[in-house]
Amino acid sequence: MKTCVTTYSFRQYIVEKKCDYFEVIDKAVEMGFEGIEFVDLDDGMWGEHVPTDLVALGKKINEYCKEKGIAVVSYTVGGDLINKEAREEVERLKNCVLVAEALGAGVMRHDVTFALPNEPLYNYKKAIEVSAPLVREISLFAKERGVKTSIENHGYIFQAPERVEELIQAVNCDNYGWMVDIGNFMCADCESASSVAIATPYAFHVHAKDFLFKSGECEQPEGFFVTAGGNYLRGTVLGHGVVPVATCVKRLKAKGYDGYISVEFEGKENVLWAISAGLAYLKKIIEK
Repeated sequence: MKTCVTTYSFRQYIVEKKCDYFEVIDKAVEMGFEGIEFVDLDDGMWGEHVPTDLVALGKKINEYCKEKGIAVVSYTVGGDLINKEAREEVERLKNCVLVAEALGAGVMRHDVTFALPNEPLYNYKKAIEVSAPLVREISLFAKERGVKTSIENHGYIFQAPERVEELIQAVNCDNYGWMVDIGNFMCADCESASSVAIATPYAFHVHAKDFLFKSGECEQPEGFFVTAGGNYLRGTVLGHGVVPVATCVKRLKAKGYDGYISVEFEGKENVLWAISAGLAYLKKIIEK
């Protein structure tokens, strides 16, 4: 297994320091990461640095990462194939594939949806029925360009492991898999280690994230968000929370996963310290 970091982890730092893409790459290299994952090159957190030609930018980033000796592992973008006009969204996501190709990223994650339509009897199974052919089309387009596509278990609709597995099986494409977030299972009140066992056969990439937990029986603490089942979570430094990170990594290894694991931080602690501490913790686990 190799270490990776997602630019999402630097979000607060990027906004405060008004960093560009290349400064973040430098930080990742300085910290000792072997890979980097980019999130939405046109995301608002990049401020004035967002260009109009993302493919050209992707090529520049790819070249810079090669110079610095760090791999571009994945490209992560949003998506909604249920509530947006389907053909327009498919074409937009195909353009994102072209950006991933320019970056040299072997994997691209895109969402299916974060919310179901307000219609009677519309449930996640209907969302799978509607989206699966569209997801397959995008993935086959990506396959021709050497990019694997995937879904991440996040958002309330496709977060529980059984639902994600059902979607992947419905898409039925060898180029479509799972960006496994070992922490996000808790957002659906699912146990992380057993969920990872379900996810690993489909794993294209992995996020290592940790949470602090409070029972829904108490008052909602400041800074915590509500899970699907009414409990409370707050992001924290990898290894500081309740997610059984070591057990999850052990199960990934046991099932043959040997790819990259991204440190994903979304807590309140100092960003650079938190990411470095998370990397140190992840290295100890991987080396065992």
